Amino acid sequence: MAATEGTRTRRRSRLDRREARAALLFLLPGFIGMVLFLVMPIVASVALSFTNWKLLGTPEFVGISNYVRLFTADPQFWPVLRNTLFFTAEYLVLNVVISLGLAVWISSLKMGQRWFRVIFFLPTFTPGIAAAIVWMLIFAPGGFFDFVMQSMSVAIPSMLTDQTLAMQAVVIVSIWAGVGYNTVLFNAALDMVPQTYLEAARIDGATAWDRFWKIRLPLISPVLFFGTVMTAITSLQVFDQIYVMTRGGPGNATATLGYAIYQRGFQNFQMGYASAIAWVMFAMIMALTAVQFWLQRKWVHYDN
Repeated sequence: MAATEGTRTRRRSRLDRREARAALLFLLPGFIGMVLFLVMPIVASVALSFTNWKLLGTPEFVGISNYVRLFTADPQFWPVLRNTLFFTAEYLVLNVVISLGLAVWISSLKMGQRWFRVIFFLPTFTPGIAAAIVWMLIFAPGGFFDFVMQSMSVAIPSMLTDQTLAMQAVVIVSIWAGVGYNTVLFNAALDMVPQTYLEAARIDGATAWDRFWKIRLPLISPVLFFGTVMTAITSLQVFDQIYVMTRGGPGNATATLGYAIYQRGFQNFQMGYASAIAWVMFAMIMALTAVQFWLQRKWVHYDN
């Protein structure tokens, strides 16, 4: 009996080793890809941020000089940072509010919910560069937007050439392209709210606003929190719309950290300095995410 049990144990051990080797074999391509395209670029970016590498030649170690220059000697950094924070704040609020409003409206429909989900989600499939090119033609001087404003006898400067309105044009394009994802996400969460809760509140005399504010919104708060975090991360990295529509202009009105990284790295060939900017942006993303996770304790309700 003992010999039989020992044999079974050895067979099980050999089987476990075979399964482990098979699992490693299947995981190996993904692991190699992660190392080559994620881990190594991250490590290289950290190393480059402490050099003055100009894309050609050998990198020269300069310590924290890039970071010191960024915060003390670069007159464009603070306006770029201000533009980034302004865009993030406006886009985040508008995206969440509009998508939540659309999600509530779609969930109230008796017919056609699927079609409206598809309609609002379609722009997310459009490549960002292609969408930005189309909107650039719409907002260009003498374009469709100017024609509409003139036909309505509304005097308004050209969106892309006015320092005040250029960022608003970028926000409009970003909202058009990105609001559909959160709309579908929030609508799915609203559809999962138990109808029994809403019916009980209606019987107790709760108004539609009370049912939304006190029942539906708290129940979908985890999904709302997820959408808010992801939208904030995306907005801090905005690049495509600015690259195509304004190139950071007019002047420096729409330059953001993402565009500054491209400009310093691939136009001025200051890869070390661009890497430093990239890590400052990464630190901002982590800080904003940490603040959001800290604040979630005050308004996110998990159903235990």
